[in-house]
Amino acid sequence: MNRFNQLTVLTVIVMFSVARERDSIAGQAPPQSAVTNSPVKVESERVEQKSTIWQSGIGEGFLPTAQDFSIEAGFAPGIATFGSRQSHDLALLSLAYGHMLGGVKGEGHWYRGNFEGRLELYGGGQYSPEADWVIGLTPHLRYNFATGTRWIPFFDAGAGVTATGIGRPDLSGTFEFNLQAAVGVRWFLRENLALTSEARFIHMSCGGIHSPNLGANNVALMFGVTWFFGK
Repeated sequence: MNRFNQLTVLTVIVMFSVARERDSIAGQAPPQSAVTNSPVKVESERVEQKSTIWQSGIGEGFLPTAQDFSIEAGFAPGIATFGSRQSHDLALLSLAYGHMLGGVKGEGHWYRGNFEGRLELYGGGQYSPEADWVIGLTPHLRYNFATGTRWIPFFDAGAGVTATGIGRPDLSGTFEFNLQAAVGVRWFLRENLALTSEARFIHMSCGGIHSPNLGANNVALMFGVTWFFGK
């Protein structure tokens, strides 16, 4: 065999060896994942913010840390009763701060709800039988029913102090006490905002500090809005 033939045979052997080695490496490579045209759906996780007001949703009872601020306005027709001689008609504006006094009470019962401590500053004026002024500061104890709806009824009672220019024949001094009792309802527009309406009985008298002490009595209809917040 001449030199040319030997070179040709050697070249063919080398090429055959390289081809076999390449096929061997390709066979050991991990299979590539198939690429399809189907869309990949990525589900985002929803991070729900825990309420700072409600125990488990609107109407299910307030958390102990829930607080509120209310502004209300209304009119209070006077009634000549319980010893008073005149009807003292009032127009009133009220500002109040409230804080829940612990968690939900009465679980499993119709009266399930929260006690709330409130401090109210109210003021306004008498427009009949004559114009005069009145201002008062009253602590209240309120009970809010947990109805499981956006409608939250309540009842309320308070006792405080009043300063007024209303005088005889029913009142006789600037300093008076006030007693109040109310029923009402809050309708929640959203988690932390509610419209409020209530009917309230108000009695003013001096407790016998001076005379006369017949007292002034009113039935007030109040309407307003309440903002809620928590820690």
